[in-house]
Amino acid sequence: MANFLLIGICIIAGMLFRHFKTLPEGSHKAINNWIIYLALPAVSFKYLPHIEWSTSLLLPALAPVLVWFLGWIYIRLFAQKTNANRATESGLKLSTGLSNTSFIGFPLVMAYFGEQYIGIAVICDQITFMLLATVGIMEALRAQGTQHINASDILKKVLRFPPFLGCLAALTIPHFIDFTPLNPLFDKLASTVGPLALFSIGLQLQLTGWQTEIKTISTALLFKLILAPIAVLGLTLLFKINGIIAQISIFEMAMPPLLTASVIADEYQLNPKLVNLTISIGILCAFVTTGIWWWVLKMI
Repeated sequence: MANFLLIGICIIAGMLFRHFKTLPEGSHKAINNWIIYLALPAVSFKYLPHIEWSTSLLLPALAPVLVWFLGWIYIRLFAQKTNANRATESGLKLSTGLSNTSFIGFPLVMAYFGEQYIGIAVICDQITFMLLATVGIMEALRAQGTQHINASDILKKVLRFPPFLGCLAALTIPHFIDFTPLNPLFDKLASTVGPLALFSIGLQLQLTGWQTEIKTISTALLFKLILAPIAVLGLTLLFKINGIIAQISIFEMAMPPLLTASVIADEYQLNPKLVNLTISIGILCAFVTTGIWWWVLKMI
């Protein structure tokens, strides 16, 4: 119960701070930088060295790829049917095919399954970031008409992302150096992810003007919150994969659209208003749909 109260309090606090302009405009960027540069790398050091690696962990790595691929096709068909322009189509692909695996995913995984399973969610999150930094950026560039895509620039984006570097370091350095004395430090830093990420989301929620875009938003969220986790569930049933790894993988793919997609949409002018509305409404809806998915997963 405490975890759910924390989620509600943090998001509502962010919304109230935004409404009453208690903090300066753009304050969420400073909070996000703390999370990205310190808290998320600490999460990797706290959990990844203790994971017992097996072939079953391929599922949380492959699930985001499957969702991106299916989401790309889904939005392509929708864009053809509705004659959506290229910028809108690409913005919807970003907000439909990528899950909010950390800012929303980590707190909800802890709330529903337990903190000890965050390591599985970290795998989903790292693959999601790599998709955003590679095929996501490529999609944005193509929407702008860019013919030549510089692979080295994309590689630099991946290699300069602190959580990715933290993940690599957490998987390698502990084999040579004993970080056990630093575990309390990682514990304290990692514990800030949930409250600060949720507070940041509350600061960024934008819900004005959704009425005119409700059909498009509903179509995008139908895939993101319902069809995407169904696809991963089907994969687990097909290959007879079960247990907590399967549950976390499906649950993470039931998360709302990735918050960082709005940054890319704004930078490359991929109908940022629609993308922001899809993400904001998706986050609110996800607090209901993820509860349903948790119940479904426990029944399987």
